[in-house]
Amino acid sequence: MSLEKLIAVARGEVPADLLLTNARVVNTFTAEIEKGNVAISRGRIAGIGDYHQAKQTIDLKGKYLAPGLLNGHIHIESSLLHIAEYAKAVVPRGTSAIVTDLHEIANVAGLRGIRYMMDCARGLPLDCYFMAPSCVPATHLETSGAQLGAKELQTALKWKNVIGLGELMNFPGVLMRDEEVLKKLRLAKGKVIDGHAPGVSGKDLNAYLAAGASSDHESTAIEEGREKLRRGMYLMIREGSSEKNLDELLPLVTDKTYKRCLFVTDDRTCADLLREGDIDAVVRKAIARGLDPIRAIQMATINTAEHFRLRQVGAVAPGYVANLIVIDDLSKLSVDMVFHQGKLAAREGEALFSASRRTDPKITHSVNIKPFDIDALKIPASRKDLPIIEIVPGQIITRSIKLEANVKNGFVVPDMERDILKLVVVERHKATGNIGLGFVKGFGLKNGALGSSIAHDSHNIVVVGTNDQDIFAAVKEVERLQGGLVAAAGGKIRWSLALPIAGLLSEEPLEAVVPELEKLQKTAADLGCVLPSPFATLSFLALPVIPELRLTDKGLVDVVAFKLLG
Repeated sequence: MSLEKLIAVARGEVPADLLLTNARVVNTFTAEIEKGNVAISRGRIAGIGDYHQAKQTIDLKGKYLAPGLLNGHIHIESSLLHIAEYAKAVVPRGTSAIVTDLHEIANVAGLRGIRYMMDCARGLPLDCYFMAPSCVPATHLETSGAQLGAKELQTALKWKNVIGLGELMNFPGVLMRDEEVLKKLRLAKGKVIDGHAPGVSGKDLNAYLAAGASSDHESTAIEEGREKLRRGMYLMIREGSSEKNLDELLPLVTDKTYKRCLFVTDDRTCADLLREGDIDAVVRKAIARGLDPIRAIQMATINTAEHFRLRQVGAVAPGYVANLIVIDDLSKLSVDMVFHQGKLAAREGEALFSASRRTDPKITHSVNIKPFDIDALKIPASRKDLPIIEIVPGQIITRSIKLEANVKNGFVVPDMERDILKLVVVERHKATGNIGLGFVKGFGLKNGALGSSIAHDSHNIVVVGTNDQDIFAAVKEVERLQGGLVAAAGGKIRWSLALPIAGLLSEEPLEAVVPELEKLQKTAADLGCVLPSPFATLSFLALPVIPELRLTDKGLVDVVAFKLLG
Protein backbone atom coordinates (compact mmCIF):
# COMPACT_ATOMS: atom_id res chain seq x y z
CA MET A 1 0.00 0.00 0.00
CA SER A 2 1.29 3.46 -0.97
CA LEU A 3 0.46 5.84 1.83
CA GLU A 4 1.06 8.82 -0.42
CA LYS A 5 -1.42 7.57 -3.00
CA LEU A 6 -4.02 6.68 -0.37
CA ILE A 7 -3.90 10.22 0.97
CA ALA A 8 -4.07 11.67 -2.54
CA VAL A 9 -7.10 9.55 -3.42
CA ALA A 10 -8.76 10.48 -0.13
CA ARG A 11 -8.32 14.19 -0.98
CA GLY A 12 -9.75 13.65 -4.43
CA GLU A 13 -6.51 14.64 -6.15
CA VAL A 14 -6.03 11.39 -8.11
CA PRO A 15 -8.48 8.74 -9.32
CA ALA A 16 -9.33 5.76 -7.09
CA ASP A 17 -8.70 2.21 -8.27
CA LEU A 18 -12.34 1.36 -7.59
CA LEU A 19 -15.32 3.57 -6.92
CA LEU A 20 -18.57 2.17 -5.50
CA THR A 21 -21.24 4.76 -6.20
CA ASN A 22 -24.77 5.31 -4.88
CA ALA A 23 -24.14 3.18 -1.81
CA ARG A 24 -26.10 3.11 1.40
CA VAL A 25 -23.19 2.60 3.79
CA VAL A 26 -23.77 0.70 7.02
CA ASN A 27 -21.80 2.65 9.62
CA THR A 28 -20.80 0.17 12.33
CA PHE A 29 -19.43 2.98 14.53
CA THR A 30 -22.65 4.98 14.88
CA ALA A 31 -25.29 2.48 13.69
CA GLU A 32 -26.35 4.84 10.90
CA ILE A 33 -26.99 4.40 7.19
CA GLU A 34 -25.07 6.98 5.11
CA LYS A 35 -25.49 7.69 1.43
CA GLY A 36 -22.36 8.26 -0.62
CA ASN A 37 -19.65 6.97 -2.89
CA VAL A 38 -16.78 4.86 -1.55
CA ALA A 39 -13.30 5.30 -3.04
CA ILE A 40 -10.84 2.41 -2.81
CA SER A 41 -7.09 2.47 -3.46
CA ARG A 42 -4.87 -0.61 -3.46
CA GLY A 43 -7.15 -2.62 -1.22
CA ARG A 44 -7.88 0.16 1.28
CA ILE A 45 -10.80 2.50 1.66
CA ALA A 46 -9.63 6.04 0.89
CA GLY A 47 -12.84 7.84 1.70
CA ILE A 48 -16.62 8.09 1.70
CA GLY A 49 -18.35 11.05 0.09
CA ASP A 50 -18.41 13.02 -3.13
CA TYR A 51 -15.90 11.03 -5.23
CA HIS A 52 -16.22 10.70 -9.00
CA GLN A 53 -12.91 9.63 -10.53
CA ALA A 54 -11.77 6.02 -10.69
CA LYS A 55 -10.21 3.47 -12.99
CA GLN A 56 -13.29 1.29 -12.39
CA THR A 57 -16.74 2.30 -11.20
CA ILE A 58 -19.57 0.09 -9.99
CA ASP A 59 -22.98 1.66 -9.43
CA LEU A 60 -24.59 -0.02 -6.41
CA LYS A 61 -27.95 1.63 -7.22
CA GLY A 62 -28.89 2.24 -3.62
CA LYS A 63 -27.87 -1.14 -2.27
CA TYR A 64 -26.36 -1.43 1.20
CA LEU A 65 -22.58 -1.55 1.63
CA ALA A 66 -21.29 -3.12 4.85
CA PRO A 67 -17.96 -4.42 6.11
CA GLY A 68 -17.27 -8.08 5.43
CA LEU A 69 -18.35 -10.38 8.23
CA LEU A 70 -15.89 -11.69 10.81
CA ASN A 71 -16.36 -15.11 12.41
CA GLY A 72 -14.71 -14.69 15.80
CA HIS A 73 -14.42 -18.36 16.75
CA ILE A 74 -14.41 -21.16 14.22
CA HIS A 75 -12.72 -24.54 13.87
CA ILE A 76 -12.28 -24.97 10.13
CA GLU A 77 -11.75 -28.68 10.62
CA SER A 78 -15.37 -29.16 11.68
CA SER A 79 -16.46 -28.24 8.15
CA LEU A 80 -14.70 -31.43 6.92
CA LEU A 81 -13.29 -29.25 4.11
CA HIS A 82 -9.83 -28.38 2.92
CA ILE A 83 -9.38 -24.68 3.74
CA ALA A 84 -9.54 -23.74 0.04
CA GLU A 85 -12.97 -25.36 -0.19
CA TYR A 86 -13.99 -23.80 3.11
CA ALA A 87 -13.23 -20.38 1.64
CA LYS A 88 -15.34 -21.19 -1.43
CA ALA A 89 -18.21 -22.05 0.92
CA VAL A 90 -18.13 -18.99 3.19
CA VAL A 91 -16.76 -16.08 1.14
CA PRO A 92 -19.80 -15.87 -1.18
CA ARG A 93 -21.92 -15.69 1.97
CA GLY A 94 -20.13 -12.55 3.09
CA THR A 95 -17.44 -13.88 5.44
CA SER A 96 -14.27 -11.88 4.83
CA ALA A 97 -12.24 -12.92 7.85
CA ILE A 98 -12.10 -15.62 10.50
CA VAL A 99 -10.38 -16.13 13.82
CA THR A 100 -9.54 -19.81 14.06
CA ASP A 101 -7.94 -22.05 16.65
CA LEU A 102 -6.46 -25.02 14.79
CA HIS A 103 -6.33 -27.29 17.82
CA GLU A 104 -8.15 -30.06 15.97
CA ILE A 105 -5.40 -30.72 13.44
CA ALA A 106 -2.80 -29.82 16.06
CA ASN A 107 -4.01 -32.70 18.25
CA VAL A 108 -3.27 -35.02 15.34
CA ALA A 109 -0.17 -33.50 13.73
CA GLY A 110 1.18 -30.82 16.08
CA LEU A 111 2.91 -27.72 14.72
CA ARG A 112 3.29 -29.39 11.34
CA GLY A 113 -0.49 -29.63 11.04
CA ILE A 114 -0.92 -25.95 11.96
CA ARG A 115 1.70 -24.85 9.43
CA TYR A 116 0.05 -26.98 6.76
CA MET A 117 -3.28 -25.20 7.27
CA MET A 118 -1.64 -21.78 7.40
CA ASP A 119 0.25 -22.44 4.18
CA CYS A 120 -2.93 -23.61 2.44
CA ALA A 121 -4.67 -20.38 3.50
CA ARG A 122 -2.20 -18.14 1.73
CA GLY A 123 -3.59 -16.44 -1.36
CA LEU A 124 -7.25 -17.01 -0.49
CA PRO A 125 -9.69 -14.04 -0.48
CA LEU A 126 -10.31 -14.79 3.18
CA ASP A 127 -8.28 -13.15 5.94
CA CYS A 128 -7.30 -15.83 8.45
CA TYR A 129 -6.19 -14.89 11.95
CA PHE A 130 -4.88 -17.73 14.06
CA MET A 131 -4.94 -18.41 17.79
CA ALA A 132 -2.14 -20.62 19.09
CA PRO A 133 -3.79 -23.77 20.55
CA SER A 134 -3.42 -23.71 24.32
CA CYS A 135 -4.62 -27.23 25.06
CA VAL A 136 -3.04 -29.94 22.94
CA PRO A 137 -4.09 -32.31 24.32
CA ALA A 138 -7.04 -30.75 26.08
CA THR A 139 -6.37 -32.83 29.21
CA HIS A 140 -4.30 -35.73 30.52
CA LEU A 141 -7.45 -37.88 30.40
CA GLU A 142 -7.05 -38.84 26.73
CA THR A 143 -4.37 -39.79 24.20
CA SER A 144 -3.61 -37.34 21.42
CA GLY A 145 -1.32 -37.55 18.42
CA ALA A 146 0.80 -34.58 19.50
CA GLN A 147 1.54 -32.31 22.42
CA LEU A 148 2.08 -28.56 22.33
CA GLY A 149 3.92 -27.45 25.41
CA ALA A 150 5.18 -24.00 26.30
CA LYS A 151 8.18 -24.42 23.98
CA GLU A 152 6.00 -25.18 20.95
CA LEU A 153 3.60 -22.36 21.79
CA GLN A 154 6.48 -19.91 22.01
CA THR A 155 7.31 -20.83 18.42
CA ALA A 156 3.71 -20.57 17.19
CA LEU A 157 3.09 -17.21 18.86
CA LYS A 158 5.88 -15.69 16.74
CA TRP A 159 4.31 -16.70 13.43
CA LYS A 160 2.68 -14.09 11.23
CA ASN A 161 -1.09 -13.69 11.78
CA VAL A 162 -1.00 -15.61 15.08
CA ILE A 163 -2.76 -13.03 17.25
CA GLY A 164 -3.28 -14.72 20.59
CA LEU A 165 -3.77 -17.82 22.71
CA GLY A 166 -6.56 -20.20 21.72
CA GLU A 167 -9.42 -21.21 23.96
CA LEU A 168 -8.19 -22.13 27.42
CA MET A 169 -10.17 -25.36 27.77
CA ASN A 170 -8.20 -26.70 30.69
CA PHE A 171 -9.93 -24.43 33.18
CA PRO A 172 -9.32 -26.91 36.03
CA GLY A 173 -5.60 -26.58 35.24
CA VAL A 174 -5.91 -22.81 35.59
CA LEU A 175 -7.76 -23.05 38.89
CA MET A 176 -5.28 -25.59 40.28
CA ARG A 177 -2.33 -23.43 39.13
CA ASP A 178 -0.86 -26.17 36.93
CA GLU A 179 2.66 -24.99 36.12
CA GLU A 180 2.53 -25.93 32.44
CA VAL A 181 -0.74 -24.03 32.01
CA LEU A 182 0.71 -20.99 33.80
CA LYS A 183 3.78 -21.06 31.52
CA LYS A 184 1.50 -20.81 28.49
CA LEU A 185 -0.42 -17.92 30.04
CA ARG A 186 2.79 -16.05 30.77
CA LEU A 187 3.92 -16.51 27.16
CA ALA A 188 0.68 -14.94 25.93
CA LYS A 189 0.80 -11.95 28.25
CA GLY A 190 -0.32 -8.85 26.37
CA LYS A 191 -2.13 -10.87 23.70
CA VAL A 192 -5.79 -11.88 23.45
CA ILE A 193 -6.52 -15.07 25.39
CA ASP A 194 -9.73 -16.86 24.43
CA GLY A 195 -11.68 -18.49 27.23
CA HIS A 196 -13.61 -21.74 27.46
CA ALA A 197 -15.38 -21.99 30.80
CA PRO A 198 -18.67 -23.93 30.66
CA GLY A 199 -20.53 -23.57 33.94
CA VAL A 200 -17.66 -21.82 35.74
CA SER A 201 -18.97 -19.18 38.15
CA GLY A 202 -18.37 -17.36 41.40
CA LYS A 203 -14.84 -17.30 42.78
CA ASP A 204 -13.71 -19.89 40.26
CA LEU A 205 -14.77 -17.55 37.45
CA ASN A 206 -12.95 -14.70 39.15
CA ALA A 207 -9.79 -16.80 39.30
CA TYR A 208 -10.12 -17.87 35.68
CA LEU A 209 -10.49 -14.27 34.52
CA ALA A 210 -7.66 -13.09 36.72
CA ALA A 211 -5.45 -15.50 34.80
CA GLY A 212 -6.14 -13.59 31.58
CA ALA A 213 -9.06 -15.18 29.70
CA SER A 214 -11.15 -12.46 28.04
CA SER A 215 -14.00 -14.22 26.22
CA ASP A 216 -16.25 -17.24 26.43
CA HIS A 217 -18.23 -19.14 23.77
CA GLU A 218 -19.49 -21.91 26.06
CA SER A 219 -22.34 -20.14 27.86
CA THR A 220 -25.55 -22.09 27.45
CA ALA A 221 -27.80 -20.42 30.07
CA ILE A 222 -28.80 -16.78 30.33
CA GLU A 223 -27.65 -16.33 33.94
CA GLU A 224 -24.30 -17.89 33.08
CA GLY A 225 -23.86 -15.42 30.24
CA ARG A 226 -25.00 -12.51 32.41
CA GLU A 227 -22.44 -13.28 35.10
CA LYS A 228 -19.63 -13.51 32.55
CA LEU A 229 -20.61 -10.16 31.05
CA ARG A 230 -20.64 -8.60 34.49
CA ARG A 231 -17.17 -9.92 35.18
CA GLY A 232 -15.78 -8.36 32.01
CA MET A 233 -15.81 -11.21 29.50
CA TYR A 234 -16.77 -10.77 25.89
CA LEU A 235 -19.82 -12.94 25.36
CA MET A 236 -19.50 -15.03 22.22
CA ILE A 237 -23.02 -16.05 21.23
CA ARG A 238 -22.56 -19.36 19.47
CA GLU A 239 -24.79 -20.94 16.86
CA GLY A 240 -23.15 -23.97 15.27
CA SER A 241 -24.37 -27.24 13.82
CA SER A 242 -24.87 -28.98 17.15
CA GLU A 243 -24.27 -26.09 19.58
CA LYS A 244 -27.20 -23.68 19.45
CA ASN A 245 -27.17 -20.94 22.08
CA LEU A 246 -28.54 -17.88 20.28
CA ASP A 247 -32.16 -18.14 21.45
CA GLU A 248 -31.10 -18.49 25.08
CA LEU A 249 -28.49 -15.71 25.10
CA LEU A 250 -29.92 -13.11 22.72
CA PRO A 251 -31.97 -11.39 25.49
CA LEU A 252 -28.63 -10.38 27.04
CA VAL A 253 -27.94 -8.10 24.07
CA THR A 254 -29.12 -4.62 25.13
CA ASP A 255 -28.14 -1.00 24.54
CA LYS A 256 -25.84 -1.33 27.55
CA THR A 257 -24.18 -4.66 26.71
CA TYR A 258 -24.10 -5.12 22.95
CA LYS A 259 -20.53 -3.84 22.51
CA ARG A 260 -19.35 -6.78 24.62
CA CYS A 261 -21.25 -9.35 22.54
CA LEU A 262 -20.30 -11.03 19.25
CA PHE A 263 -21.52 -13.87 17.08
CA VAL A 264 -19.52 -17.05 16.42
CA THR A 265 -20.20 -20.48 14.96
CA ASP A 266 -17.49 -22.61 16.64
CA ASP A 267 -18.30 -25.78 14.66
CA ARG A 268 -20.37 -25.86 11.48
CA THR A 269 -20.62 -28.71 8.99
CA CYS A 270 -20.10 -28.31 5.25
CA ALA A 271 -23.75 -29.17 4.67
CA ASP A 272 -24.89 -26.32 6.91
CA LEU A 273 -22.41 -23.97 5.26
CA LEU A 274 -23.79 -24.81 1.83
CA ARG A 275 -27.49 -24.90 2.72
CA GLU A 276 -27.74 -22.20 5.43
CA GLY A 277 -24.51 -20.24 5.50
CA ASP A 278 -21.77 -19.30 7.94
CA ILE A 279 -21.79 -16.34 10.32
CA ASP A 280 -24.33 -14.76 7.94
CA ALA A 281 -26.83 -17.43 9.00
CA VAL A 282 -26.37 -16.43 12.64
CA VAL A 283 -26.91 -12.76 11.81
CA ARG A 284 -30.08 -13.58 9.85
CA LYS A 285 -31.44 -15.69 12.69
CA ALA A 286 -30.76 -12.92 15.22
CA ILE A 287 -32.58 -10.42 12.98
CA ALA A 288 -35.49 -12.84 12.63
CA ARG A 289 -35.61 -13.03 16.45
CA GLY A 290 -36.04 -9.25 16.63
CA LEU A 291 -32.51 -7.85 16.81
CA ASP A 292 -31.96 -4.62 14.89
CA PRO A 293 -30.19 -5.49 11.59
CA ILE A 294 -27.42 -2.91 12.03
CA ARG A 295 -26.74 -4.11 15.56
CA ALA A 296 -26.61 -7.69 14.32
CA ILE A 297 -24.04 -6.65 11.70
CA GLN A 298 -22.03 -4.80 14.37
CA MET A 299 -21.88 -8.02 16.39
CA ALA A 300 -20.40 -9.85 13.41
CA THR A 301 -17.95 -7.10 12.37
CA ILE A 302 -16.65 -4.23 14.48
CA ASN A 303 -17.31 -5.89 17.86
CA THR A 304 -15.28 -8.92 16.80
CA ALA A 305 -12.51 -6.78 15.35
CA GLU A 306 -12.23 -4.67 18.50
CA HIS A 307 -12.12 -7.69 20.79
CA PHE A 308 -9.27 -9.24 18.81
CA ARG A 309 -7.51 -5.87 18.36
CA LEU A 310 -7.78 -6.09 14.60
CA ARG A 311 -7.37 -2.47 13.63
CA GLN A 312 -8.65 -1.27 10.25
CA VAL A 313 -11.05 -4.22 10.02
CA GLY A 314 -14.80 -4.35 10.65
CA ALA A 315 -15.97 -1.00 9.30
CA VAL A 316 -16.43 0.98 6.09
CA ALA A 317 -14.13 3.87 6.93
CA PRO A 318 -11.03 5.69 5.65
CA GLY A 319 -7.87 3.60 6.02
CA TYR A 320 -9.79 0.39 6.66
CA VAL A 321 -9.24 -2.73 4.56
CA ALA A 322 -11.70 -2.84 1.67
CA ASN A 323 -13.32 -6.12 2.70
CA LEU A 324 -16.89 -5.25 1.81
CA ILE A 325 -20.24 -6.85 1.14
CA VAL A 326 -23.09 -5.49 -0.97
CA ILE A 327 -26.51 -6.35 0.46
CA ASP A 328 -29.85 -6.22 -1.37
CA ASP A 329 -32.10 -6.55 1.69
CA LEU A 330 -30.63 -5.63 5.06
CA SER A 331 -33.24 -7.54 7.08
CA LYS A 332 -32.52 -10.76 5.16
CA LEU A 333 -28.79 -10.12 4.76
CA SER A 334 -28.98 -11.19 1.13
CA VAL A 335 -25.40 -10.76 -0.10
CA ASP A 336 -25.02 -9.74 -3.75
CA MET A 337 -21.30 -8.95 -4.01
CA VAL A 338 -18.24 -9.61 -1.88
CA PHE A 339 -15.03 -7.60 -2.18
CA HIS A 340 -11.75 -8.74 -0.65
CA GLN A 341 -9.11 -6.03 -0.42
CA GLY A 342 -10.95 -4.09 -3.09
CA LYS A 343 -11.28 -6.94 -5.57
CA LEU A 344 -14.52 -8.72 -6.41
CA ALA A 345 -14.30 -12.21 -4.87
CA ALA A 346 -17.90 -13.43 -5.18
CA ARG A 347 -21.17 -12.43 -6.80
CA GLU A 348 -24.72 -13.73 -6.44
CA GLY A 349 -23.52 -16.57 -4.20
CA GLU A 350 -20.81 -17.79 -6.57
CA ALA A 351 -17.09 -17.72 -5.79
CA LEU A 352 -15.05 -15.90 -8.43
CA PHE A 353 -11.78 -17.51 -7.38
CA SER A 354 -10.18 -20.91 -7.40
CA ALA A 355 -7.54 -22.40 -5.14
CA SER A 356 -5.48 -25.56 -5.13
CA ARG A 357 -6.09 -28.21 -2.48
CA ARG A 358 -2.57 -29.04 -1.38
CA THR A 359 -1.93 -32.15 0.68
CA ASP A 360 0.94 -33.41 2.83
CA PRO A 361 1.67 -37.19 2.80
CA LYS A 362 2.82 -37.07 6.43
CA ILE A 363 -0.61 -35.78 7.45
CA THR A 364 -2.72 -38.03 5.23
CA HIS A 365 -1.64 -41.27 6.95
CA SER A 366 -2.54 -40.66 10.57
CA VAL A 367 -4.66 -43.65 11.66
CA ASN A 368 -2.53 -46.16 13.57
CA ILE A 369 -4.53 -48.72 15.56
CA LYS A 370 -3.19 -51.63 17.57
CA PRO A 371 -4.96 -54.76 16.24
CA PHE A 372 -7.76 -56.09 18.46
CA ASP A 373 -10.59 -58.58 18.16
CA ILE A 374 -14.28 -58.10 18.71
CA ASP A 375 -14.17 -59.54 22.23
CA ALA A 376 -12.30 -56.40 23.34
CA LEU A 377 -15.60 -54.55 23.01
CA LYS A 378 -17.40 -56.64 25.65
CA ILE A 379 -18.31 -55.07 28.98
CA PRO A 380 -18.56 -57.51 31.92
CA ALA A 381 -21.57 -56.98 34.20
CA SER A 382 -19.90 -55.79 37.40
CA ARG A 383 -22.60 -53.48 38.74
CA LYS A 384 -26.36 -53.10 38.65
CA ASP A 385 -26.51 -49.38 37.79
CA LEU A 386 -24.54 -47.99 34.87
CA PRO A 387 -23.19 -44.45 34.46
CA ILE A 388 -24.62 -43.25 31.14
CA ILE A 389 -23.92 -40.20 28.99
CA GLU A 390 -27.21 -38.50 28.20
CA ILE A 391 -27.29 -36.14 25.21
CA VAL A 392 -28.90 -32.72 25.68
CA PRO A 393 -30.67 -31.83 22.40
CA GLY A 394 -29.19 -28.78 20.67
CA GLN A 395 -26.24 -28.59 23.08
CA ILE A 396 -22.82 -30.17 23.48
CA ILE A 397 -23.08 -30.43 27.25
CA THR A 398 -24.23 -33.84 28.47
CA ARG A 399 -25.87 -35.16 31.61
CA SER A 400 -24.52 -37.94 33.76
CA ILE A 401 -27.30 -40.35 34.67
CA LYS A 402 -27.50 -43.89 36.07
CA LEU A 403 -29.80 -46.60 34.78
CA GLU A 404 -30.15 -50.30 35.41
CA ALA A 405 -27.87 -52.38 33.19
CA ASN A 406 -29.23 -54.67 30.49
CA VAL A 407 -27.30 -57.92 31.07
CA LYS A 408 -27.03 -60.97 28.80
CA ASN A 409 -24.69 -63.92 29.40
CA GLY A 410 -22.74 -61.96 31.98
CA PHE A 411 -22.13 -58.91 29.78
CA VAL A 412 -23.81 -55.50 29.64
CA VAL A 413 -25.43 -54.95 26.24
CA PRO A 414 -27.30 -52.10 24.53
CA ASP A 415 -31.00 -51.67 25.16
CA MET A 416 -32.68 -50.11 22.12
CA GLU A 417 -36.09 -49.94 23.81
CA ARG A 418 -34.64 -47.53 26.38
CA ASP A 419 -32.31 -45.93 23.80
CA ILE A 420 -29.19 -47.07 25.67
CA LEU A 421 -26.45 -47.65 23.11
CA LYS A 422 -22.84 -48.73 23.40
CA LEU A 423 -20.17 -46.06 22.96
CA VAL A 424 -16.60 -46.97 22.07
CA VAL A 425 -13.44 -44.84 21.73
CA VAL A 426 -10.40 -46.50 20.10
CA GLU A 427 -6.98 -44.82 20.33
CA ARG A 428 -5.67 -44.21 16.79
CA HIS A 429 -2.44 -42.22 17.02
CA LYS A 430 0.16 -44.34 18.81
CA ALA A 431 -1.29 -47.87 18.69
CA THR A 432 -1.52 -48.02 22.49
CA GLY A 433 -4.39 -50.47 22.35
CA ASN A 434 -6.52 -48.21 24.57
CA ILE A 435 -10.25 -48.76 24.12
CA GLY A 436 -12.76 -46.77 26.16
CA LEU A 437 -16.16 -48.40 26.67
CA GLY A 438 -19.40 -46.87 27.88
CA PHE A 439 -23.04 -46.15 27.09
CA VAL A 440 -24.93 -43.20 25.70
CA LYS A 441 -28.61 -42.21 25.57
CA GLY A 442 -30.17 -39.93 22.97
CA PHE A 443 -29.24 -41.21 19.50
CA GLY A 444 -32.31 -43.37 18.99
CA LEU A 445 -30.55 -45.93 16.79
CA LYS A 446 -32.53 -49.13 16.32
CA ASN A 447 -29.94 -50.87 14.20
CA GLY A 448 -26.28 -50.62 13.18
CA ALA A 449 -23.48 -48.29 14.23
CA LEU A 450 -22.06 -44.84 13.39
CA GLY A 451 -18.32 -44.23 13.52
CA SER A 452 -15.98 -41.27 13.12
CA SER A 453 -12.31 -40.31 13.33
CA ILE A 454 -13.48 -36.85 14.43
CA ALA A 455 -13.66 -36.96 18.22
CA HIS A 456 -12.88 -33.64 19.85
CA ASP A 457 -10.25 -32.84 20.75
CA SER A 458 -7.77 -35.70 20.48
CA HIS A 459 -9.61 -37.25 17.54
CA ASN A 460 -9.46 -40.91 18.33
CA ILE A 461 -12.06 -43.15 16.70
CA VAL A 462 -15.50 -42.87 18.30
CA VAL A 463 -18.37 -45.25 17.51
CA VAL A 464 -21.94 -45.54 18.78
CA GLY A 465 -23.87 -48.70 18.03
CA THR A 466 -26.52 -51.24 18.80
CA ASN A 467 -24.20 -54.27 18.65
CA ASP A 468 -20.51 -55.19 18.71
CA GLN A 469 -20.42 -56.61 15.18
CA ASP A 470 -21.39 -53.31 13.57
CA ILE A 471 -19.23 -51.29 15.96
CA PHE A 472 -16.21 -53.42 15.04
CA ALA A 473 -17.01 -53.08 11.31
CA ALA A 474 -17.20 -49.30 11.66
CA VAL A 475 -13.81 -49.10 13.40
CA LYS A 476 -12.15 -51.24 10.73
CA GLU A 477 -13.63 -49.11 7.92
CA VAL A 478 -12.39 -45.87 9.49
CA GLU A 479 -8.97 -47.49 9.72
CA ARG A 480 -9.08 -48.59 6.08
CA LEU A 481 -10.08 -45.09 4.94
CA GLN A 482 -7.34 -43.54 7.09
CA GLY A 483 -10.02 -41.37 8.61
CA GLY A 484 -13.66 -40.78 7.87
CA LEU A 485 -17.32 -41.06 8.81
CA VAL A 486 -19.05 -44.43 8.59
CA ALA A 487 -22.48 -46.01 8.91
CA ALA A 488 -22.60 -49.81 9.32
CA ALA A 489 -25.39 -52.35 9.69
CA GLY A 490 -25.52 -56.14 9.45
CA GLY A 491 -21.75 -56.27 9.65
CA LYS A 492 -21.47 -54.30 6.40
CA ILE A 493 -20.70 -50.69 5.55
CA ARG A 494 -23.84 -48.90 4.41
CA TRP A 495 -22.13 -45.59 3.56
CA SER A 496 -18.86 -43.79 4.29
CA LEU A 497 -17.08 -40.50 3.72
CA ALA A 498 -13.28 -40.55 3.53
CA LEU A 499 -11.42 -37.85 5.49
CA PRO A 500 -7.77 -38.65 4.78
CA ILE A 501 -6.25 -35.29 5.76
CA ALA A 502 -5.35 -35.96 9.41
CA GLY A 503 -8.53 -38.04 9.64
CA LEU A 504 -10.42 -34.74 9.73
CA LEU A 505 -10.69 -33.26 6.24
CA SER A 506 -11.70 -34.37 2.78
CA GLU A 507 -9.59 -33.92 -0.31
CA GLU A 508 -12.74 -33.40 -2.40
CA PRO A 509 -14.54 -30.18 -3.38
CA LEU A 510 -17.45 -28.79 -1.38
CA GLU A 511 -20.03 -29.89 -3.96
CA ALA A 512 -18.85 -33.50 -3.67
CA VAL A 513 -18.48 -33.65 0.12
CA VAL A 514 -21.90 -32.28 1.02
CA PRO A 515 -23.96 -34.94 -0.83
CA GLU A 516 -21.84 -37.66 0.77
CA LEU A 517 -22.40 -36.22 4.25
CA GLU A 518 -26.12 -35.83 3.63
CA LYS A 519 -26.29 -39.43 2.40
CA LEU A 520 -24.57 -40.51 5.61
CA GLN A 521 -27.03 -38.52 7.70
CA LYS A 522 -29.95 -40.06 5.82
CA THR A 523 -28.47 -43.52 6.37
CA ALA A 524 -28.22 -42.75 10.09
CA ALA A 525 -31.88 -41.66 10.08
CA ASP A 526 -32.84 -44.87 8.29
CA LEU A 527 -31.13 -46.78 11.10
CA GLY A 528 -33.36 -44.93 13.58
CA CYS A 529 -31.18 -41.98 14.61
CA VAL A 530 -33.28 -39.04 15.79
CA LEU A 531 -30.51 -36.39 15.84
CA PRO A 532 -30.36 -33.83 13.00
CA SER A 533 -26.52 -33.80 13.00
CA PRO A 534 -25.58 -37.20 14.45
CA PHE A 535 -21.90 -37.13 13.47
CA ALA A 536 -21.45 -33.64 14.89
CA THR A 537 -23.01 -34.79 18.18
CA LEU A 538 -20.93 -37.97 18.17
CA SER A 539 -17.73 -35.98 17.72
CA PHE A 540 -18.18 -34.19 21.06
CA LEU A 541 -18.82 -37.26 23.23
CA ALA A 542 -15.08 -37.76 23.74
CA LEU A 543 -14.36 -34.16 24.81
CA PRO A 544 -13.43 -34.25 28.51
CA VAL A 545 -13.65 -30.50 29.09
CA ILE A 546 -17.42 -30.16 28.59
CA PRO A 547 -19.64 -31.28 31.50
CA GLU A 548 -20.86 -33.66 32.70
CA LEU A 549 -19.82 -37.13 31.50
CA ARG A 550 -17.57 -38.10 28.54
CA LEU A 551 -15.74 -41.12 27.19
CA THR A 552 -12.11 -41.09 26.03
CA ASP A 553 -9.75 -43.90 25.04
CA LYS A 554 -8.79 -44.08 28.72
CA GLY A 555 -12.36 -44.57 29.96
CA LEU A 556 -15.32 -42.63 31.31
CA VAL A 557 -14.52 -39.11 32.52
CA ASP A 558 -16.40 -37.27 35.25
CA VAL A 559 -15.76 -33.77 33.90
CA VAL A 560 -17.08 -31.99 36.99
CA ALA A 561 -14.67 -33.90 39.23
CA PHE A 562 -12.07 -33.91 36.41
CA LYS A 563 -11.15 -37.55 36.85
CA LEU A 564 -11.56 -40.97 35.28
CA LEU A 565 -14.27 -43.15 36.75
CA GLY A 566 -13.27 -46.57 38.00
